[in-house]
Amino acid sequence: MTSRILLTCAAAATLVLSAAAPATAADQGHYEGKLADGAAWMMDVPRNWNGTVLLYSHGYHPAGAPNVAEDAPSTAVAGVALEQGYALIGSSYAGSGWAVEQAVPDQLSTLDVFTARFGAARRTIAWGTSYGGLVTTAIAEHHPDRIDGSLAMCGLVHGGVANWNSTLDAAYAVKTLLAPDTSVPLTGLGDQATATNAAATMTGVVNTAQNTPQGRARLALAAALHNIPGYNDPGQPRPAEHDWPAQQQNQYQAFTRFFTAAMNWRQEAETRAGGNMSWNTGVDYSRMLARSPYSTEVEALYKAAGLSLRGDLDTLANSPRIGADPHAVGYMKRNVAFTGKLTKPQLDIHTTGDGLVPVQAESAYHDAVAEAGSSRLLRQSYVDRAGHCTFTAGEQLAALHTVEDRVGTGKWGDTGPAAMNAKATAAQPGVAHAYIRYRPAPYPRPFDLASAQH
Repeated sequence: MTSRILLTCAAAATLVLSAAAPATAADQGHYEGKLADGAAWMMDVPRNWNGTVLLYSHGYHPAGAPNVAEDAPSTAVAGVALEQGYALIGSSYAGSGWAVEQAVPDQLSTLDVFTARFGAARRTIAWGTSYGGLVTTAIAEHHPDRIDGSLAMCGLVHGGVANWNSTLDAAYAVKTLLAPDTSVPLTGLGDQATATNAAATMTGVVNTAQNTPQGRARLALAAALHNIPGYNDPGQPRPAEHDWPAQQQNQYQAFTRFFTAAMNWRQEAETRAGGNMSWNTGVDYSRMLARSPYSTEVEALYKAAGLSLRGDLDTLANSPRIGADPHAVGYMKRNVAFTGKLTKPQLDIHTTGDGLVPVQAESAYHDAVAEAGSSRLLRQSYVDRAGHCTFTAGEQLAALHTVEDRVGTGKWGDTGPAAMNAKATAAQPGVAHAYIRYRPAPYPRPFDLASAQH
């Protein structure tokens, strides 16, 4: 028993069990505490604990926001999971923001606390949403001995380096094509005040650009480099397949939120990493656009605006580029870049209309896993819905049960849309679930550790 467990669970010495056992009536309930590094943890244990513990990694909490522990994606999911006998646990992580070096150990320490109090689980499944999907995948790759399977939902499974590179690509295109004379920095943001001012300036550039056909075409190009979909929020009307103006309008709405992540969240991440962890030196934006599923939209809008797409791509190619700080890249590589080497089964689920973490992130991890020879352990399923992490409770529970079935039987069952929707309906009747057959386009600029060594 570690000193951390002793500090966080004072009575643990009398409660350690040698093997998994159902929680007693006295054990049933909600528990909270703190780890030695200050991270909060919470646990919900049902009286009929089935021996499976679900280790939940929550999404991104911006710096300065309340940093509370979470042990399930939502109260609706938690309610059903508890009724079915699952124990739910999770931590806050010791810090908000991109606490990549703290999140994984804090999650594992929370699992230690649970084991000290309730005994070793028969089965442990790590699951997480958004940034928590990145944390979950880091646990799966770096600490497979602690879990039996994993579920990453709307996760940054492309890893931290690829995430910040892709964010830089879109920001670089907006500044270079729409505000070439502005002095706003895209990286090396010294403090949050600088980042906030930069975000406000660039958002103003976006708003002004939206007023002209030429500006709208250039915003569509920037959106394509980041793969921002033309239907990315449930509150938007769903455009027709070739309604390029409507799709661009929806992309513009995503851009009004984009620069908070591109500036404020970046500044916090740069502070942790000790410098700029992304670059666009040597990037061929013409090739990147050709691979984007939104290239046809961009071509149509440029033609309608009477603007030269070739000319703008040449401008991107010939303008000054941004280099990375090697030690900052190293920080990201150590903490949240992936090899694709899975030794336990993982299921990823993603909405098709995600404007914050584009669905093409799944292609990046799919390819990394294939290169590592671990494809038999990975499955990816898709939900036809706009928005980031906009799953129904039933869709999330269906994914959870799919992972648990894989762990129990040693082989994947049917992960096709009909089977997944049937499971979702069983878990949450009376709701429209939307798993579909889907294959995302390639990620614009993938980065995994195996490829980085080539």
